Amino acid sequence: MSVLAIVFDSIESVHNQFGHWLFRLEWIFTLMFTVEYFLRIYSSPKRLSYIFSFYGLVDLLAILPTYLAIFLPGASYWLVLRLLRVLRVFRVLKLVRYLSEANILLRSMYAARRKILVFFTAVFILSVLFGSLMFFVEGPDNGFTSIPRSIYWTIVTITTVGYGDITPQTGLGQVIATMAMLTGYSIIAIPTGIFTAEIAREINAESSHKRCNVCERTGHHPDAEYCYHCGVLLPEADV
Repeated sequence: MSVLAIVFDSIESVHNQFGHWLFRLEWIFTLMFTVEYFLRIYSSPKRLSYIFSFYGLVDLLAILPTYLAIFLPGASYWLVLRLLRVLRVFRVLKLVRYLSEANILLRSMYAARRKILVFFTAVFILSVLFGSLMFFVEGPDNGFTSIPRSIYWTIVTITTVGYGDITPQTGLGQVIATMAMLTGYSIIAIPTGIFTAEIAREINAESSHKRCNVCERTGHHPDAEYCYHCGVLLPEADV
């Protein structure tokens, strides 16, 4: 609800008509999140660890922009205020802690970080090569005014099919563009496969740790003490 209020407040017609109500809602949400933040600090067994953890920083970011806006009044700080208003959208990250599946996704992304880094490095190298070729073949007359701009065109072409703001005009340039598009279609499935493999590994690891000795059911939550099917006390998870 707080994120929706921020989104609607960015619409000029809505802001002009309901701005004062959205302003009050913003402070209500901020006070609620502030109370929650300090309660989490109070109840945490390791308070400093929570404050500097991912979720601790998310909770702080959810309330900090509203309070900072109080100390930055005036038209000269409009850009800063606008940035602070946008930062409040990051409250949506607070939902992550309530989704157990999101933790599986985060662990999968962390486990695949080296493979993804190698993949992006390879894509960047290909982009530099194709961009340099297009700069040499097309040149400034056709919109390829520099190698960085040509690299931008290559990345857009590989990831999608181009925006149309820069297009090759020569026959050789169109051949290179075709190769870049085919390369993009060939490699776009690679990160999907990496993530899928890591997610499957996390799901198997999470569900296979605890198996009921009576009904042989698996898929229990790591913190479960009793079988969700027959209610028997579960054995200790295998380490």
